[in-house]
Amino acid sequence: MLVLLLPLLPSGSLLAQPPDLAAAAASRFAELALACVHQEYPNKISHTLQSDADVAPPRELTPAFYGCYDWHSSVHGHWLLARLARTFPEAGFAARAREALARSLTAENVTAEVEYLLAEGRVSFERPYGLAWLLQLAAELREWDDPEARGWATALAPLERAAADRLAEWLPKLDYAIRIGEHAQTAFAFGLALDWARAAGDEWLAGLLAERSRYFHLGDRDCPLAYEPGGQDFLSPCIAEADLMRRLLTPLEHAGWLDGFLPGIPLDGSADWLPVAVVSDPSDPKLAHLDGLNLSRAWMLEGVASGLPEGDPRRPSLLAAAGVHREAGLAAITGEHYEGGHWLGSFAVYLVTGRGLPASGSTAAP
Repeated sequence: MLVLLLPLLPSGSLLAQPPDLAAAAASRFAELALACVHQEYPNKISHTLQSDADVAPPRELTPAFYGCYDWHSSVHGHWLLARLARTFPEAGFAARAREALARSLTAENVTAEVEYLLAEGRVSFERPYGLAWLLQLAAELREWDDPEARGWATALAPLERAAADRLAEWLPKLDYAIRIGEHAQTAFAFGLALDWARAAGDEWLAGLLAERSRYFHLGDRDCPLAYEPGGQDFLSPCIAEADLMRRLLTPLEHAGWLDGFLPGIPLDGSADWLPVAVVSDPSDPKLAHLDGLNLSRAWMLEGVASGLPEGDPRRPSLLAAAGVHREAGLAAITGEHYEGGHWLGSFAVYLVTGRGLPASGSTAAP
């Protein structure tokens, strides 16, 4: 059993720790992904059959991303390995992370992935969550100044383009935001995809995401945070929306918009206005989602705070709530149960490396 012993940290995360402690913590996360990216079973596939010819094992259907229980978890498991190998190139796990990436990200495997994605009956495959994580993997490889990473980025490029095009085709037809706490949520996926579009220089997709986000959310008021969480949420509909909109608004605009959207944020620096989620059975794959909610809330609260003017009186309470969610979420990552272990490490790494924050280089100024 892997036991994560990581202290509560301020925003700035793993990279702000002493290097030895940071590498030790990163190793625990890396081992979770290394254990699953090429573990084919158990496997939960979302697979549309057109004929008997479509009956095949996961490694044949999607040969790059068949591990970690499902396609999207495999994708962000590979992102985890790229992120940590890039951040800690001298760590003991880095060579094995590179080997895993090299095994998966071949031109042959990616060609099969593109064929699978574009086949008849799969227009909604992994849309938007898995496609957004695929773009995040591509962004990580694009930003990594390393010869091998450039090769992997080149190999992945056809699938990267297909994922971006699939989202671009969908967005003009999407008339309503999807405001739930699981994979179909649009706010979280839009944030990941927007970060990719800015990093990749895809002005068309960036513009579509900005236009749709403003259309859906600019007039939103009084988000019912008291209704959260749902019993199997791993994303907060309210906080994810605020984290998306800070990517599109200036600090002053964001502050004014947040006044109406989440008017109940206290000004006293307290954390108890947003209680952490409690998981009654971490071996249940749906109930374990709530451990992910604590992690994603933490990074989203940090993101919301980062988008406000420095002296905004809500920042202390946002960061206090982020802190208790960070502590609860990280403590839950033990590796004891595959139901959480196959994916929670990615959420932890996104949080502790500050991936979505402006200082990380993954976002651009509005």
